[in-house]
Amino acid sequence: MQFDLFVGIDWSGARGETHRGISVYAADKGDAPPHPVNPPDGAMRWSRPAVMAYLRQASDTKQVLAGIDFAFAHPFYDAGAYYPNAKGSPDNPRALWQLIDEINQLQPYLYGGAIWDDTEFGPYYNAYGGRRGALFSSRRRRTEHDARAIKAPSPTFNCVGPAGVGTGSLAGMRMLHHLAETTHIWPFSDVSCPTASLMLVEIFPSYYFEAAGIRAINQQQAALPALNQALGFYGSAPLHDNSHLGGPDADDADALIAAAALRYHAADKACWQVADEATLEGWIFGVKSGSQNP
Repeated sequence: MQFDLFVGIDWSGARGETHRGISVYAADKGDAPPHPVNPPDGAMRWSRPAVMAYLRQASDTKQVLAGIDFAFAHPFYDAGAYYPNAKGSPDNPRALWQLIDEINQLQPYLYGGAIWDDTEFGPYYNAYGGRRGALFSSRRRRTEHDARAIKAPSPTFNCVGPAGVGTGSLAGMRMLHHLAETTHIWPFSDVSCPTASLMLVEIFPSYYFEAAGIRAINQQQAALPALNQALGFYGSAPLHDNSHLGGPDADDADALIAAAALRYHAADKACWQVADEATLEGWIFGVKSGSQNP
């Protein structure tokens, strides 16, 4: 598929309507550096529903490849289930997204944390407030094993700490549930709309920085020389000297480099050829499968 716009989104799963930690950058075709996309109606911060509305609007007139920083599914193949031995454990991604959305149906703004108090599924998570479930373990998806050669993500069931992807993933899976009918969600071909003008992929910005030789710790990646080094690695022109990027955890830098990496990797056929496990577990776009990994 040919894309007109590449959108990198640094995500947040925190409770509340709007979030400092959500950042959106977009890159057009060519090599111009990605540019920031501001929240609608003069708002200072993005909400998750506003991100969803922006993606729908952008894809009304363009073919959009959007990457969002959360895990699109939980591990499955290591234990033969998302929630081993749980009654009613879903057996496919769409059923997983629906389950999480239903458990959180009273939570506004796509918040997903109500599952931590669910008697059947809560014990699988490590959650805030000392709620480390009795069934929590550091399970890993195939894509996380393959990413380890460069940088390994946190386990998807971990919802604690700055590297904990679980909270954002729960909110994100709720969004996937609401978009599944009208969006191509890669690589879940059986639950996607392949003719849609919007394709969503999972991203891991720290991986993109590390692959470009930039240490993505202590916000080192947000310094302008580091950003321009990473942009050059992904075939992008540099930022101007007066560029300023913010966010509590280098969120702008993460969204920016994700947009550039999406544009770069979309042209690489190997990035679209992933392991069979991806159909149930998802895949981090740009992580090459198995022996193809650097």
